[in-house]
Amino acid sequence: MATAVALAATACGPQKSESSGSTSASPSASTAGATPETSASTDDKPSGSPSASASASASASASASASASPSPSVKQIMANGDESEQVRELQARLKQLKLMSVAPTGFYGSKTTAAVKTFQSKNGLTATGGVDDPTWKKIQSSSKKPTAEELRPPTVNEVDAPDPRCMTGRVMCISKESRTLAWMIDGKVVSTMDVRFGSENTPTREGVFNVGWKAKDWTSTIYHTPMPYAMFFSGGQAVHYSADFAARGYNGASHGCVNVRDKGKLSALFDQVQVGDKVVVYW
Repeated sequence: MATAVALAATACGPQKSESSGSTSASPSASTAGATPETSASTDDKPSGSPSASASASASASASASASASPSPSVKQIMANGDESEQVRELQARLKQLKLMSVAPTGFYGSKTTAAVKTFQSKNGLTATGGVDDPTWKKIQSSSKKPTAEELRPPTVNEVDAPDPRCMTGRVMCISKESRTLAWMIDGKVVSTMDVRFGSENTPTREGVFNVGWKAKDWTSTIYHTPMPYAMFFSGGQAVHYSADFAARGYNGASHGCVNVRDKGKLSALFDQVQVGDKVVVYW
């Protein structure tokens, strides 16, 4: 216990504000229930107050309709500024066609517009960036009906190719590049989740480690913040659930720990990970 307390003396908590040199500098969309974020991995949904968002969406939609429609007789089914489950399906189909690399968000923004334009150009359709009936039918015939996982992937961030050091044994394979954690056993990915790292001043250490100890209910002795499902792998640095990450996403950072925002997934992972299992943190 004395050893555990000594190790936990450097345990991390959330930064109060994002550092300009944060390891997790590029924001990404947060999971369900979290505050929406403007980021490269969303489809550029405007942020701000509900009225501002609605106004921005309406303006964008009106602008897209005015500039995108080849003629007044062509009715747009979906266009820039729209938000719906049909847009989510469109994005999942475009992802199947390798025209989008980000997870479906349900919001029709600049990335979706660009992907639709590319599809239209490749298929002899007028490249408006909006989806009319001929475009939608062609997209449907060129792709398959998305699965539930394709519509709502297990991670917002696309999982990186595993580091070679992750390919044997039981490993938490953590990529700073894709900001994901992949739980792997003998080279097979069992589960994945989005993660967040420390800032430039309190960076998450990289390298090969082992889980030294675990604590289902832990509070940082320095920052006095809860660290549920903590799995310590390097001194006071641990993989743990972060309510701050769940609420603010990549608008914040940790003090060095690997934050997870999906509590249910981390709870399941906590039950599977054993003391001594490998942890690989890499770019």
